[in-house]
Amino acid sequence: MLRVEEVYDSPEFVSEVDVVVIGAGIVGTSIGYELARRGISVAILEKGIVGGEQSGRNWGWVRQQNRDLFELPLAMRSLRRWNELRDEIQIDLGFRREGILYATNEEKDLAKWSAWGQRAKEVGFVSHLLSASEVKARTPSGGPGYKGGVWSPTDGRAEPSRAAPALAEGAKRLGAHLYQQCAVRGLETSGGRLSGVWTERGLIKASTVVCAGGAWSGRLCRRHGIAFPVVNVVGTTMRTSVAPEVVSGCFSGPGFALRRRLDGAYSVAVPGFGRIDLAPVGLKNGLQYYRNYKNDIGKKLTYRLSRAWMEGPEATSTWAFDQVSPFERCRVLDPRPDADFARRALDNVKRAIPQLSELRVAYAWAGAIDTTPDLIPVISDVAALPGLYLATGFSGHGFALGPAAGELVADMVTGASPMIDVSPYRLSRFNDGTSLKVPEMM
Repeated sequence: MLRVEEVYDSPEFVSEVDVVVIGAGIVGTSIGYELARRGISVAILEKGIVGGEQSGRNWGWVRQQNRDLFELPLAMRSLRRWNELRDEIQIDLGFRREGILYATNEEKDLAKWSAWGQRAKEVGFVSHLLSASEVKARTPSGGPGYKGGVWSPTDGRAEPSRAAPALAEGAKRLGAHLYQQCAVRGLETSGGRLSGVWTERGLIKASTVVCAGGAWSGRLCRRHGIAFPVVNVVGTTMRTSVAPEVVSGCFSGPGFALRRRLDGAYSVAVPGFGRIDLAPVGLKNGLQYYRNYKNDIGKKLTYRLSRAWMEGPEATSTWAFDQVSPFERCRVLDPRPDADFARRALDNVKRAIPQLSELRVAYAWAGAIDTTPDLIPVISDVAALPGLYLATGFSGHGFALGPAAGELVADMVTGASPMIDVSPYRLSRFNDGTSLKVPEMM
C-alpha cells in the first residue's frame, strides 16, 4: 500500500466539540487547521489514516493554470496559502513554486489556452502562451518539436505523502483533536438539525459537521437521504525509478503528465484517463454526466463491473449506527491500478524526453476521485439538514485547492464573510434547474 507520513492521534477522546470534520485528507485537515486557527473547538475524524486515500495518491500538482474559471479564484487563493503554510506550521509540505508547463502539437489546444488566458486576466491571473521556439527553450533537448504551449511560473508542486499529515499536525498544535481508525457511522439530529456524529467509539456532540470524505461522501449522504450526484473515477499514477533532473517542476505533454519528486524520481500519469467501476449509483446519476461522456473526457474513460455493486463507496445498502459500517469494513480504499495506463504514460514520456529513456516503473497505484457532473466541487451548506456542510466532489482538484477550501469552509461555518463567491459551489445547483456547464478545462 502507498505510504504517507505518520501522524499520531490525540491522547483523549472528546465527547463534545464545536465542529466535527469527517475525513482527514487535504481538504479535511485544511478545514480543521483553519478552524483551530480561529479558536474553534474541532475534531477531525478519519476512518483510516491521514492522507491515506486520494490526498496521498494524486499527482502533486498545485496549479492555477487551466482551471475552470469558476475554480480559478479559489485556486489563486490556495497558491498563496500553500506559500504561507510551511512558515506557519514549521513543517515542510514539499511545496515548491517552480512553474507548470503545458506543450502541444494541436492547434485546438493553443486556441483553447489563448481564449482561457484572456478570460483569466479578468480575475487577475496571467499565464504565458508560448510559441514553438519558446517551448523548445523550456523543454528537454532532443525531444519532439511542439507547436506551442502555455507556461505558469507561479504554479508549483508539493508532496502528497507529506501535505495532509503536516496540516493535521499543524491543526493538533493549535488544539484540534485528531482520531484515526475512527469511522463516523452516521449523523445525530435533534429538533430537525444536527447535534452530533455517531462514531465507532461513541457519540461526539457538535452543532456543526463538515463532510470532507472524498470518495465516501456520497455514501454518507445517501444514508441520510441527501441527494449528491457523484461518480468515483479511478485514476492510475506511478512513481518511476530515480532519474536525471531534466524537468524541475511539472510538465504536461501529449499523452503524459509528470512531476519531479523530492526523492529524485518522477510521478507520471496519463492526463484524463480513468476507470469507472459500474454500480447502481453511477448508473442512476449517469444522465447528469451524459454530456461529459460524449466529449473528450468520456473518450478517456473505461468501464467495468466490480464488487462496488455490493460494497465500497458506490454501494446502496444501509446500516444502523450501532452496527459495523461500510467505512469500517474498508479503512483505506486501495483500488487496483490500470497497468495499461501506466505503460502508456511511461512510453509517452520516453518518446518525448530521450534523456529519460531508461525510466522504469518503481511502483504504480490508483485512487478514487470523487467527480461531480460539472467537475466543480461542492462547498456548501445542506438546506435539508441545518448544521451540515459538504466540502467534497473536488473532481481531482482537491490537492491544489485544499488549503483555500479550508479557509472558505471556516468562513462559512463561523459566519464570516466568505473570501470568494460561494454560489458556483452550492449543492443546490444539481436540483434547482441550473443548467450545468460542460467543463472546458481539466
